[in-house]
Amino acid sequence: MGATTIGALVGSAIDGLSGDDGVADGAIIGAVTANVLKVVLPLAITYAVGWAVLRGAAELKDRVFGEVQ
Repeated sequence: MGATTIGALVGSAIDGLSGDDGVADGAIIGAVTANVLKVVLPLAITYAVGWAVLRGAAELKDRVFGEVQ
């Protein structure tokens, strides 16, 4: 199953638990959320790893060459 389908199923299940009249709006919100997360999460993880590598490289440079004032 794709992320969009799983998002729609989870969204409709959560919306159905609230006791509202329909679950279609929850399915739509769940599907949109899943598609947004498919784009945002890889970008956030890539940014975090890149930031950590740059911080580590700066720390290694300071240890090897001494800290520049």
